[in-house]
Amino acid sequence: MTDDLLDDLKFTDGLIVAIVQDFHTNEVLMCAYMNCEAVKKTVETKIAHYWSRSRKKLWKKGESSGHTQKIREILIDCDNDAILLRVEQVGGACHTGYRSCFYRRSDGRIVGEKVFYPEEVY
Repeated sequence: MTDDLLDDLKFTDGLIVAIVQDFHTNEVLMCAYMNCEAVKKTVETKIAHYWSRSRKKLWKKGESSGHTQKIREILIDCDNDAILLRVEQVGGACHTGYRSCFYRRSDGRIVGEKVFYPEEVY
């Protein structure tokens, strides 16, 4: 990502939406937020970094769980207000232990794969 492209990103209240997709399967894994620093760290390290709105701090995906996201490709939407990270997911993407944060249907039925138990990781 060039500095010009980074300058063109449209942050709302300092944040931009980041959609995360598995590079191999195209499964949507999660949706998060990034600030400018998170975008820069992600580009520099090729490991996903996000802004935690609840903790109000930068966090590297997998810093406590070991379940990292290796960046394979970064795409920007047509309005420059959303980022798509295509990643190699190591472990689960969801802090609840599922491979994807989108593990249940609207009727509550669980359809995702549980890949770890949070109480054993956090």
